[in-house]
Amino acid sequence: MREYDLSLAQWRKSSYSDDNGGSCVEVADQVPGVVPVRDSKVVAGPVLLIGADAWTAFVAGVVG
Repeated sequence: MREYDLSLAQWRKSSYSDDNGGSCVEVADQVPGVVPVRDSKVVAGPVLLIGADAWTAFVAGVVG
């Protein structure tokens, strides 16, 4: 399995997340081939690496 250095990743919070402790998801851009996803309340916790094509399909399904 390939390892990714996310120490300099630029994380952005979902526009659907709130600041009241609700569901807070962050994604990082500019990582070739994958979309890193994490819980913004646990920034040192695990990161899911979603394949870019799978992420595109997921977002299309949520929006559509």
